[in-house]
Amino acid sequence: MEDGSSRGFFSRYHRDYYGGALLMLIGLGAVYMGFGYHIGDLRHMGPGYFPVAIGAIIAFMGVLIAMGARGEVEENAEYLPPEWRGWACIISSIIAFVIVGHYGGLLPATFVIVFISALGDKQNTIKAALALALGMCLIAWVVFYWGLQLQFPLFTWGN
Repeated sequence: MEDGSSRGFFSRYHRDYYGGALLMLIGLGAVYMGFGYHIGDLRHMGPGYFPVAIGAIIAFMGVLIAMGARGEVEENAEYLPPEWRGWACIISSIIAFVIVGHYGGLLPATFVIVFISALGDKQNTIKAALALALGMCLIAWVVFYWGLQLQFPLFTWGN
């Protein structure tokens, strides 16, 4: 048990390799789903343009991460337990974004996803997560509502 072979699955090498592969699959899935919509071009972007572009970038980043993981597995690789707090916060923040976005609008949904996700990092405090969420709300308002004129209301009260 102490030779490192039983703990090799959770070594940094394997985490980077499998994480890169997972990112690649998620990105390719987004590209595939995005092609189900009209893509358009740079001047007249369709609803599928953004998912295809972001999916391609995510898939490319996954390839880079997986390629960076190539190498020798260290003989005494450090065991890294799964970050359950981070997973729980990120998954719950996405679910909260969908629900709050539907019933509350863009700004409350942005606040919720950033605040809950930030709490997934053990080093973040509630005050830091609050400041980050408020800052991202301002950025979301400027970029998505004012700049891109996204058809997602800032606030809605029920639906």
